[in-house]
Amino acid sequence: MADATKKQDEELEWPMNRVRSTFIDFFAKKHGHTYWPSSPCVPHDDPTLLFANAGMNQYKSKFLGTCDPKLELYKIRRAVNSQKCIRAGGKHNDLDDVGKDVYHHTFFEMLGNWSFGDYFKEDAIDMAWRCLTEEFKLNPERLYATYFGGDESSPCDDEARVLWLKYLPAERVLPFDASDNFWEMGATGPCGPCTEIHYDRIGGGRDASKLVNADLPDVIEIWNNVFIQYNREADRSLRPLPEQHIDTGMGLERLVSILQNVDSNYDTDTFLPLFAKIQELTGAEAYTGRVGEEDVGFKDMAYRVVADHIRTLCFAISDGATPSNDGRGYVLRRVLRRAVRYGRQNLGADLGFFSKLVPALVDLMGNTFPELKEKQEHVTSIIKEEEESFGKTLDIGLVMFKKMAKKTENGIFTAKDAHTLYTAMGFPVDLTELMAEEAGLRLDSNEFKKEMETQKQRSRDARNASKKGGSGVLLEFIAEQTSYLSDTKSIAATDDSYKYELSVKLSSTISAIYAGKTEADDENVGFDSAAEEGDYVGVVLDKSSFYAESGGQEADTGLVSIVSEDGKTEATFVVQDVQSYGGYLLHTGVVTSGSIKVGAGVVCEVDYDRRTHVTPNHSMTHVLNSALRDVLGDNVDQRGSLCNSEKLRFDFTHKKALTLKQLKRVETICKEVVSAKLPVTSDLIPLSDAQSIDGVRAVF
Repeated sequence: MADATKKQDEELEWPMNRVRSTFIDFFAKKHGHTYWPSSPCVPHDDPTLLFANAGMNQYKSKFLGTCDPKLELYKIRRAVNSQKCIRAGGKHNDLDDVGKDVYHHTFFEMLGNWSFGDYFKEDAIDMAWRCLTEEFKLNPERLYATYFGGDESSPCDDEARVLWLKYLPAERVLPFDASDNFWEMGATGPCGPCTEIHYDRIGGGRDASKLVNADLPDVIEIWNNVFIQYNREADRSLRPLPEQHIDTGMGLERLVSILQNVDSNYDTDTFLPLFAKIQELTGAEAYTGRVGEEDVGFKDMAYRVVADHIRTLCFAISDGATPSNDGRGYVLRRVLRRAVRYGRQNLGADLGFFSKLVPALVDLMGNTFPELKEKQEHVTSIIKEEEESFGKTLDIGLVMFKKMAKKTENGIFTAKDAHTLYTAMGFPVDLTELMAEEAGLRLDSNEFKKEMETQKQRSRDARNASKKGGSGVLLEFIAEQTSYLSDTKSIAATDDSYKYELSVKLSSTISAIYAGKTEADDENVGFDSAAEEGDYVGVVLDKSSFYAESGGQEADTGLVSIVSEDGKTEATFVVQDVQSYGGYLLHTGVVTSGSIKVGAGVVCEVDYDRRTHVTPNHSMTHVLNSALRDVLGDNVDQRGSLCNSEKLRFDFTHKKALTLKQLKRVETICKEVVSAKLPVTSDLIPLSDAQSIDGVRAVF
């Protein structure tokens, strides 16, 4: 397979690997961008995402102004890469559409270039134009550009329109509304207009302007350039950001299909080697690219589903995810069961065929993404076990479904029957819904959706309530606050080097007091000069001995006091939480006596008694990690932890539950380490030096 892939690359003018490298080299070698590798498609450090679904995900802290100045990422002004993305589950979910057409995928690569306060619209548009027309030699006559036409809450991006007229005639520079050409990170926060570049596959001098954004395969969007220049306020108004950013994304698979002059992403060297292996394993008729009614027996749809889903599972599992019953693990289980069902029912595959596709995917993409080669055995093992587990109930479940379908009334497959398949046979609801659709039925899934949304809302409400401290105001910093501190007020980041001390009363000064931004705030973006008794606020200090939440360890608690020259306490601020935003430590809590103000001298008193119960739990997560790897092997990877004064929780990846014998061995190793009473010391050194220390593992 590897030799065949190499030969295919030699025969094609624009094989997938050349397209990827050409894009990266254009920005890195010709325009001074730093090549910043793709983050894992499983974002273990971002609880807001099931999977990385866009190239900008790993740069969120840059856009929000919360990036730690100690990190290498903080120093970067220009970046380029090809990001591994998965859109299955959550807000961005293409799972249900995969297979039905010839362009949807759950896994894809997003080519992208970024500017963090460096170049802006003029340079971004110019580089995009030259990349497409000079590097990839696309016909300029087939290109169209869109821009934001404005609405009642956001102005027209006339600047982008004027810039595009340098390259395109006016009839191919088109305005669209916010749904197509305005990007927002959330209800509030960084946002801005975007410009999209569309390509007419047919060309021939025709006017395809009316087909742009018409959701037709002949005129497709290939590149989106987002101009992050505003902050959306709570009242929906826009405030210009202190620094303007560029965030772009272009689907690799779509660009490859254009350069290889085929109508479908699935007809490129990205997928054809996988189709060949699927046919070899199943004995099915060859893939013919049909869709809809022409695809009799859903054979070609099955090819697309199986090929797409093996990509998603291989990348997700190699990046640390595992199929399970909740969260992203359940999404992966749904993906796997969907693929297995199509392979067995529509391609006539034998049980176990799906895991045999892993080597073909590794041959195809392992040189670009070496983690696929490193984790091949682990990935194969997990997929094989999941496939066998589902295979035990699949055939029975298919028989049950046919019986249920025969007794339906008015073409409705009931939620009760779907629930039976879900609980008894392990059929995900969306799989049952798809089978019902194929049988000409409609699933009554409202009760499922209502319950799922209710549970999600409860989780969101509980999370936000814990942060608000009962005040009704969420005390968090975004780019607006960190920029105000650094640029407007010239306040230095908090010196937190004292956090490693185990017993110190640190004298400090209040640099800022944050009461939380409301709709009435404008100039001071939520900051105030003082706080009175009973106020729930956030305090920024010039230096602090408090440990901010990090590495799974809960933040320190304690007191910040104003003490008079004669030693009397004039004011007390009880610290309940500490978070770090762009180097600024935000100590949140309540003023319990007196009043505090900016510029006041204070004394930090960490609750070291509590910390002495927290830090051993943090140390033991590392001991536990090492013990698990000793017992279970190197495929064990940390995926999160929680360390507080009462307990520790350690999340890790492994293909199955531990046996009692394995648990006992892990416990014995941990007890032996505790009994050895090893000294624990701390030292702050550069990341590169830490990574070179023998025996130290980096899990980031």
